[in-house]
Amino acid sequence: MGSSFPPPAPKAPPKPTWPPRASEIPPPWLRPTIRIRLTVLYGGMFLIAGVLLLLIIYLLAAQALKEGDQVPYHLQAGSNVVVNSAACPGLVGVGPGRAIDVNTFNSALSSCMDQQRQVALADLLRRSLLALLGLTVVAFAGGYLMAGRVLSPLGHITRTARQVVAIDLSRRIQLDGPDDELKELADTFDDMLDRLARSFESQRRFVANASHELRTPLAINRTLLEVHLADPGASPDLQDLGKNLLATNLRSEQLVEGLLLLARSDNELTEKKAVDLAEAANQTVEQTRAEAQGKGVELSADLAPAVVQGSAVLLERVTLNLVQNAVRYNEPDGWVRVATAVRDGAALLTVTNTGLPVPVEELDNIFEPFRRLAERTGSDKGAGLGLSIVRSVVRAHGGTITAESRSGGGLVMRVAIPL
Repeated sequence: MGSSFPPPAPKAPPKPTWPPRASEIPPPWLRPTIRIRLTVLYGGMFLIAGVLLLLIIYLLAAQALKEGDQVPYHLQAGSNVVVNSAACPGLVGVGPGRAIDVNTFNSALSSCMDQQRQVALADLLRRSLLALLGLTVVAFAGGYLMAGRVLSPLGHITRTARQVVAIDLSRRIQLDGPDDELKELADTFDDMLDRLARSFESQRRFVANASHELRTPLAINRTLLEVHLADPGASPDLQDLGKNLLATNLRSEQLVEGLLLLARSDNELTEKKAVDLAEAANQTVEQTRAEAQGKGVELSADLAPAVVQGSAVLLERVTLNLVQNAVRYNEPDGWVRVATAVRDGAALLTVTNTGLPVPVEELDNIFEPFRRLAERTGSDKGAGLGLSIVRSVVRAHGGTITAESRSGGGLVMRVAIPL
């Protein structure tokens, strides 16, 4: 490792924890789903139609009452009349006999009828609004149920799509029902899965063939070089050349192995079993301890049980790559800390090491194939695939991996895999 790095950049803001907390996930009835939007559309259209119908009925009723606003009778002349009326107090006379004159009676009768028409219209409007409100609630509930029934094929399509993974493309939707747009969508999705299955099968065959075709000549070259180096009659120059060629051949073998592993681990796993990250990390620490002592790096572990469902071989490769990188790209008298724990519904693997400060803008690049930090360029310690393989394996297990710069130099690598 060189010493050409600038001072450490400010730390990036903390990334959200994984998995997300339940409080961060909005309730399903607050999400703008298609079912909710269709329900609002159905209920809103019913409400608008109901308001328009109520307005038309109210206007027609008012017009009908207005056309009949003439009093059907009136008194022409005669003696005073005596009337008893609870609905129209103005018709009741004043005095001992409670008599009322004719003109006053006719005026009070017309005013009373106007008042009764207004009361009738107000009562009609109130009852209609209550009925509209009740029917609107029923319309929204019916619209929600109807939207759920209409969209049920989409739910089937979504569940099938979630169950399909890169190495198990045998599932199909096979939607029954009328030949409508949803069935056309399902059939198109099934056709796409057929094409993807053929493509992945071709990729698997290519990986298998490439594994054989690339490994065989490299193994032959290594054997020939080892035989040549074992010849005691070889000159020192040929011995040096053989050692250089053997080192180059070994680097090519590591590159091929890394590429093949990267291609195999880039798919989600279908067969999983219980794997304890603590056991995998402990094996890695014991395996790397001799190398760490040779470099003068202190290697320690704080391992708590962290059992996940996954591939034991691939998860052991994750711990091995992270710990080896932490040891190899360290500094004299440095240290490496390996820890496992369970937090927030995920198993955590943390590898912390000392070293030179790492710029924040370089953190994402270290996970790309053949992308290494500046001080590692040209290094013969690896092919630049270690962290790419780690990220691919972690993603295949449904987890995440993050890298952070330490304030005193070095890195903090955190792997989170759901339990």
